[in-house]
Amino acid sequence: MLAADPVLVAGATGYVGRRLVPELLAAGHPVRCMARRPLELSSEDWIDRVEVVAADVTRPETLVAAFDGVTAAYYLVHSIGAGEGWRERDRRAAENFRVAAERAGVSQIVFLGGLGDEGAGELSPHLASRHEVGAVLAQGSVAVTELRAAVVIGSGSASFEMLRHLTEVLPVMVCPRWVDTRCQPIGIRDLLVYAVAVLGDRRAMGRVVEVGGADVVTYREMMQVYAEVAGLRPRRIIAVPVLTPRLSSLWIGLVTPLPPSLARPLVDSLVNEVVVTDDLASRIVQHEPMTYREAVETALRRVADLEVATSWSDAQLFGDDPARPMPSDADWAGGTVLEDVQVAHSAASPQDLFAEVEGIGGERGWPVATRLWRIRGLLDQAVGGIGSRRGRRDPRHLRVGDALDFWRVERIERPNLLRLRAEMKLPGEAWLEWSVEPAGAGSRLTQRARFHPRGLWGRAYWYALLPFHHLVFAPTATALARAAASRPGSGRQPRGPSSAE
Repeated sequence: MLAADPVLVAGATGYVGRRLVPELLAAGHPVRCMARRPLELSSEDWIDRVEVVAADVTRPETLVAAFDGVTAAYYLVHSIGAGEGWRERDRRAAENFRVAAERAGVSQIVFLGGLGDEGAGELSPHLASRHEVGAVLAQGSVAVTELRAAVVIGSGSASFEMLRHLTEVLPVMVCPRWVDTRCQPIGIRDLLVYAVAVLGDRRAMGRVVEVGGADVVTYREMMQVYAEVAGLRPRRIIAVPVLTPRLSSLWIGLVTPLPPSLARPLVDSLVNEVVVTDDLASRIVQHEPMTYREAVETALRRVADLEVATSWSDAQLFGDDPARPMPSDADWAGGTVLEDVQVAHSAASPQDLFAEVEGIGGERGWPVATRLWRIRGLLDQAVGGIGSRRGRRDPRHLRVGDALDFWRVERIERPNLLRLRAEMKLPGEAWLEWSVEPAGAGSRLTQRARFHPRGLWGRAYWYALLPFHHLVFAPTATALARAAASRPGSGRQPRGPSSAE
């Protein structure tokens, strides 16, 4: 059922909110986004198709305009990890939202809460707070649909990022007993399907709708499957009874980039079994959710890192998959990507500079340290890799899919971008990218070497090669800029061959 009036999304700048808005638009619903800082949404590609209002759930007076003309609303706001007193802030915020919705005559609030059986034992503070917020919202006259989910699998999801970093960094883990707690994770794609489908459905109004993926697994199994999908060795996981939640959160704070204030409530919640206990969701929504493995494969289809998403967010890499990383995700989100960036300026035009970049490799060799590149190719051959014997198809021009020594052309946009993906044997994934843009009377070249490591060996590999990066990457950008300025017709006198060969 499509809404004639705008659907309000409170928490539109959050992890789920940013992914939900385009799904609602695709389903034909007009959307009004509510945010404390609307400018945070200004770079979204759907921004021209929505209304945006500035409002804060902790300031009731700001909610009046947000609810004007609204008949349904999503409540995706929470304060977990926001310092002391976050549970009380969540209760007050929910009450403010409920009162404003009642006054505006809203017919439905959709709230995203957390799974957990209150009758099976004491819930963690995090899960108890989620249930409290749902209860506060449901105290009024507005029908509330409380979607309850466990771990959301998608790049940027806090629980998934914690699992990702633990598994990637530690081949051997000593874990508390919660490692064998059962969980029913759900892919972000599936969660969004349910979230859109319950809008306006009377069968879901005034109900708790538990949603989950196709599998019930333990956290131990989740880490092992993640390791397998990510190409890591099987993890050795030892469960011991002596690690308290506080010690566990401190340990996670050391091993992962998640802030301790966020890690602690998440760790506390791992002691509770979070599985779907009824079939209401399947009776309301005809949808077959992904398995846990499929959800992980979707999340890891491409390197999932904030910086990569910011500069490489294009349809070729990510499409419209809501499981992909987004530039707005928290700075701890996404897999680790290590990077070497070099910038050089040239008197040559962008066209001449890009032509110089496009001619690298093959029989011509590399701008500097060609012998080191060839030695690297021989080492790759020695361990069963392809080495650099493939050369290149054409000495001057490249196209997407071309082999270039032990690289493959992943993207080319003349005269602005060339991206190569490494195909040698590596403990991770590697890219080499050059971007060219006009700068004054000449041009600027930005060279990025990026590496997505697998496990400890991947990180050790990158740091062990840092001295060689200094010898190779730093002078390469400079050499390309100089060679472009010396090309015939550039107005510069030719230079002799580089002494770095």
